[in-house]
Amino acid sequence: MLQVFGKVKELRLGLQRFQSVIRERIMRPDDANIVGNVHGGTILKMIEEAGGIISTRHCNKQPGDRCVAALARVERTDFLHPMLIGEVAHVSAELTYTSRHSVEVQVNVMSENILTGSKKLTNKATLWYVPFSLENVDKVTDVPQIEYASPEQEEEGKKRYEAQKMERLESKERNGEAIIPVISPGVTMKLMDEVAGIVAARHCKTNIVTASVDAINFHRKIKKGCVVTVSGRMTFTSNKSMEIEVFVDADPLVETTKGKYRAVSAFFTYISLDKDGKPLPVTSLKTILSASIIIRGFPSSAWSKPCKNNSTEDHLSTTK
Repeated sequence: MLQVFGKVKELRLGLQRFQSVIRERIMRPDDANIVGNVHGGTILKMIEEAGGIISTRHCNKQPGDRCVAALARVERTDFLHPMLIGEVAHVSAELTYTSRHSVEVQVNVMSENILTGSKKLTNKATLWYVPFSLENVDKVTDVPQIEYASPEQEEEGKKRYEAQKMERLESKERNGEAIIPVISPGVTMKLMDEVAGIVAARHCKTNIVTASVDAINFHRKIKKGCVVTVSGRMTFTSNKSMEIEVFVDADPLVETTKGKYRAVSAFFTYISLDKDGKPLPVTSLKTILSASIIIRGFPSSAWSKPCKNNSTEDHLSTTK
């Protein structure tokens, strides 16, 4: 498997110098969804990894505490074209705005047929990261500022920052939690996409693919020993698409007095496809469909990988 990490280049836009990260990986059969294309969750995971690399690298450019940039929010992610097994994914991440305590990263995904050389843009996404000190994971560190080609470009970035900040505050009010890092964001998003896909497939009984992902908000860190439940429910259908709301909840096994809490929330949009990959009409929503995956034993670090002895249980349920 070809996989290139840390490939860096600098882009010059007027007086501005942007640093970008490019990740390349060939898509294998174990990356496939039920249609035979690349799983949407696999693409989301690659997008987050590229964003995490560039934002963490940038936040450690200045003296002071070493830090890791934690994913706080994913804006709408569009799935423009399917990526096929055997194609090479080119994931490019670019810094586009910085505030005192956050970084905006824009990510594009291109697919390449290495036999013909043809390429196409398959995905676009915007992510926001917040740097946390490695010495004190509750401490948010300052972000080095980037230079902009013009005042207008900086002002546009500030408007995007204010808009996402307002939406994050609204999400905080709904869930009653602060915005701090969550374990393995890329893995979490892949699990969320899998659950949303189960709900969509149950409803239409056809092949389904991810069309887009609305804002994913990361609310709280998942601590060691928690039972983590990824749940999805269909909330809306149109003639052409299905909207699925997905939650990630954590339930401490040891500190039982604290109870279950909401860690992540998002909305996924799916479309139904026939055997030839063409869109099909979606039947109206008459019963509430849901699905969930339960995962036991996450480690304590917000950025650690799951322990080898972790076990995973699939628990699927339908509510009418």
